[in-house]
Amino acid sequence: MERFFRNSRTIWQKRQGPLGPYIDDFAQLLSEQGYNQQCARRRLRLIAEFSHWLCSRHLTVRDITATKVEQFLRARARPQPIKPGSAGCLKAFFRLLNRKGVVAAPLSTIEKTEIDKVLGDFSLYLQQERVLAPGTIGNYLLITKQFLTYCFKTGPINLAELTASKVFESVLRLASSSSRKRAKVMTSALRAFLRYARYQNLIQSNLAACVPSVADWSVASIPKALPIKHVKRVLASCNRKSAIGHRDYAILLLLARLGLRAGEVCSLQLEDIDWGAGSFTVRGKGGSTAQLPLPADVGKAIAVYLKNGRPRSLCRSVFLKTCAPLASLGSGTIGEIVNKAVARAGINWSTKGAHQFRHALATKMLHQGASLAEIGEILRHRHLRTTSIYAKVDIASLRMLALPWAGGAR
Repeated sequence: MERFFRNSRTIWQKRQGPLGPYIDDFAQLLSEQGYNQQCARRRLRLIAEFSHWLCSRHLTVRDITATKVEQFLRARARPQPIKPGSAGCLKAFFRLLNRKGVVAAPLSTIEKTEIDKVLGDFSLYLQQERVLAPGTIGNYLLITKQFLTYCFKTGPINLAELTASKVFESVLRLASSSSRKRAKVMTSALRAFLRYARYQNLIQSNLAACVPSVADWSVASIPKALPIKHVKRVLASCNRKSAIGHRDYAILLLLARLGLRAGEVCSLQLEDIDWGAGSFTVRGKGGSTAQLPLPADVGKAIAVYLKNGRPRSLCRSVFLKTCAPLASLGSGTIGEIVNKAVARAGINWSTKGAHQFRHALATKMLHQGASLAEIGEILRHRHLRTTSIYAKVDIASLRMLALPWAGGAR
């Protein structure tokens, strides 16, 4: 508390009420998460006000419910409007109390709907039975929520009422506004949910078989790689005198030099880097891991970021957000970093996201004479057929295999 408030009487007042014994721990958490003095003071004042509100009604910590929180926020809104983040601040405080064993469960200020309850059970199934990655689970839950909302609107959720025609109709409607790739993810998510529903005896027939397939052949397209000259311009566009510039340059180098996926950059931990051996551990799809060499320029960029750009935090992820609460980056943020860098370099390129650097690396290796097996090893493909798509960009070799045109040269 002394880090954010200087007046001893103010600190004493903040420590009063049923939440007073825990407010110092919350102040420590805010400090660890990188909140500045102004933001931390605002959050601590909110907790202190709630503590005094509870005291005036002779309530203890164990008397707090979602209803009580809503009553407090409504009462507080009368003299002053509710500022964004007030509910989130209270939820973060009660997550702290839950970890300390003071309350039985984290507080939720929003009552769960029937869809939320179904999705909660489905999420546990995906985690415990299917052992899917968090990103995949998030996608499946979002798609399933759209499906349930379309089928049942705001009415009660009765999965036994689902029919094959309803499932087919919903897929066509939801897929109409999606790309082919997104539609494939959607159909996979719905099959997983309908299999889960049958596993739980929520439906009696195999409705998963009614989900239509999406025509999208894995080798039908050509990888769209960012040209090497553009990759150099993107790297040069980073302001390497700022903290964000140090971070973004290191991330872009990892993508360009080693072909990492966005999720692999996000999951990189401080202990994954072996500076002595000049290597690091990559956490890939499905929980797989691989050891990769750390090129000197990539290692130097990461070291500069850790020394001059990375904020102090207990989080072990190498790359962190630049604003509080400090946490690891998400795959979407990596894509945004790439898109901003491409735009900053003045490049008008239709392909978006981090994967274009992966395609660029594979294309460069192919043109330098690397075999598909070698490219697959660097990109950590499980099957050679995944790498075979890059054979389509080797125009010189394909020209040697092409048969003469029957009508002669024109």
